[in-house]
Amino acid sequence: MEQFIYLKDVVTLAFDQEKCVGCGMCTVVCPHEVILLADGKARIANRDACMECGACAQNCPPAALSVDAGVGCAAAVINSALGRKDSACSCVIDT
Repeated sequence: MEQFIYLKDVVTLAFDQEKCVGCGMCTVVCPHEVILLADGKARIANRDACMECGACAQNCPPAALSVDAGVGCAAAVINSALGRKDSACSCVIDT
């Protein structure tokens, strides 16, 4: 799958490798293949491809992953399209 980059170095995705039990649920639910399993543990392969949907954190039994879901570009674009200008982030440009 081709990976899309939203904005560099702004994603809220965080990972605590010590908590990871290697179940792989995060790799199953991540729509952009941001997380991979390596040597029995998850690892973030491409943080900038994360769209901050929160699926990984919601499905991580030991809570090794966290993300502020709904603060990324997807939410900003939707809020902007709905006219919610105060809810858009700097990646949305008014025309």
